Amino acid sequence: MPIKIPKALPAYKTLERENVFVITGDRAAHQDIRPLKVAIVNLMPTTVDTEVQLLRLLGNSPLQVDITLLHMGSHESKNAPPGHLEKFYIGSKKALHRRFDAMIITGAPVETLDFEKVDYWEELARVIDYSASNVFSTLHICWGAQAALYRRYGIPKIGLAQKLFGVFPHRISESGRHPPLFRGFDDEFLAPQSRHTESDRHAARTCPALTVESETEETGLFIATARDCREIYVTGHLEYDPFTLDREYRRDLARGLPVGVPRNYYPEDDPSREPVVRWRAHAHLFFSNWLNFVYQETPYDLAVL
Repeated sequence: MPIKIPKALPAYKTLERENVFVITGDRAAHQDIRPLKVAIVNLMPTTVDTEVQLLRLLGNSPLQVDITLLHMGSHESKNAPPGHLEKFYIGSKKALHRRFDAMIITGAPVETLDFEKVDYWEELARVIDYSASNVFSTLHICWGAQAALYRRYGIPKIGLAQKLFGVFPHRISESGRHPPLFRGFDDEFLAPQSRHTESDRHAARTCPALTVESETEETGLFIATARDCREIYVTGHLEYDPFTLDREYRRDLARGLPVGVPRNYYPEDDPSREPVVRWRAHAHLFFSNWLNFVYQETPYDLAVL
């Protein structure tokens, strides 16, 4: 079933070519169902790429999903196409008068800064606070997860000696509750990671509100949940497309930054060869499980959230 997005959104044509079910508002209005209302707080500089990656996963579901794109009004984006944010996004001030079935807060390339030094921190903090009682389930990704864990539970982030970069194996923790998010998962699954920091694992483990669902010695905290999956924290990037890590690697090389070859990504770790995608199936499964959970549990009338 479809995701509802404007036909003029650049992601529309890309997803239509991939046979992802997308529809316009006119067609959605003639379907006698209540779509899931999902907000995406897109903090990534790769604005359009991130839209495609997330919408691709949200569209692989038997549910109609009504998308609202949010941006930080206190931040001037230098990477979005001219006029793109004005045409397709709303600011958080408008969004905070609505209620949503679900929300996604993405990562952002600001992880080496203290949270309070990020220019839109106060605005994002208001969104995080608002989501606690006005969104049924919020999925936080990478820096978005670190930011919300810090805002809600005071869990700090810690700098890594070197960038965690590549595709890594993960398992569901024995202490995890095996929520519906992981229905159908293999015993071991792969996920991309790309970060210079990590949330403090000990603080997460000892926080009474949190359940650590997946962690490894190599990648640290990967997935945690709170309030029976109304809060979900994913420190990696299941949404990445086949060449996202490749683009990041070559971008950093061109800038002269000290970056290693992303691990377990290119065949034999040889960047002259095309990367092999080994996380796509679990990415689709995770997002489908999440949407199904939201659909089953969220009240029909969002006013009673």
